[in-house]
Amino acid sequence: MHQGASGQPREIAVKQVMENERSVLDYASYIPIGMAAEKLRTWNTQGVEIVYISSHQTVEDVEKDKLVLQKYDFPAGEVLFRDQGQSYQGIIEKIMPDILIEDDCESIGGQSEMIYPNLSPELKSKIKSIVVKEFKGIDGLPDKLIKN
Repeated sequence: MHQGASGQPREIAVKQVMENERSVLDYASYIPIGMAAEKLRTWNTQGVEIVYISSHQTVEDVEKDKLVLQKYDFPAGEVLFRDQGQSYQGIIEKIMPDILIEDDCESIGGQSEMIYPNLSPELKSKIKSIVVKEFKGIDGLPDKLIKN
């Protein structure tokens, strides 16, 4: 999340995005929400392959995302982004994840901006969707994602 949301209630963080608070566009200063890096490392040790999908569309901004992931010790994983004219759905069709975790995009338009609700019924039948409230994080998700 953007630096200005640190220590703020979720509702304030959402409002900051909607009002374009100055740290919202300072991608290199972004910080993890809660214990996100630890949760992803826990999943990664179980054999889960982590793939990140950036909202950014320039190599320069995606590089900033990668630096933030490294800075906060997120597990290694490919960082994908939309090429010119490509949709998030196009990325999902290409990688076909078993699970897609995304936030509810409250600050930018809700379901119309989310990936899963805009997938074809065929893709939806093959992908498990987990939606978290924007700025709430993934701390409440199970530590174990893979059934033995």
